[in-house]
Amino acid sequence: MKNEALPVTPEVTLELAWLEHGRGLQPPAYQTTSAAGMDLQAAITEPIVLPPMQRRAIPCGFILAIPPGFEAQIRPRSGLAMKHGVSVPNAPGTIDADYRGELQVILINFGSEPFEITRGMRIAQMVISPVVQARWQIQASPAELAPTQRGTGGFGSTGH
Repeated sequence: MKNEALPVTPEVTLELAWLEHGRGLQPPAYQTTSAAGMDLQAAITEPIVLPPMQRRAIPCGFILAIPPGFEAQIRPRSGLAMKHGVSVPNAPGTIDADYRGELQVILINFGSEPFEITRGMRIAQMVISPVVQARWQIQASPAELAPTQRGTGGFGSTGH
């Protein structure tokens, strides 16, 4: 069976403006036709060593314009997490549509060895998702909320 690209519904166009230290890098890119996330690269001029249990914001070298109604979610790369213990501590991080600063990725080294980050290294992935904003309808008491089969059953109440 041939690997087909995911249907994109709705399709969204993102605008990207390079900052000086990001010039020469590739824009975020899907690595396969069915990938959900685009890889982000480190836009650094000198290598950064991330010691165990330390975290740091790593610049990506561009400013992104996301249309209203969408967000960018920043997630760890599974290979970095598995092989080196490097992750995104606030995963998924959210980039709101109205943010116009440099995209940066917070990385943490959960591993036991220092981890070196170099220019152009793929450090995280970015997923573009639609956003729904909620309205509140305040009820006078919990009894006015619609009942459910689960009710007040909390942690572990639905089984293993």
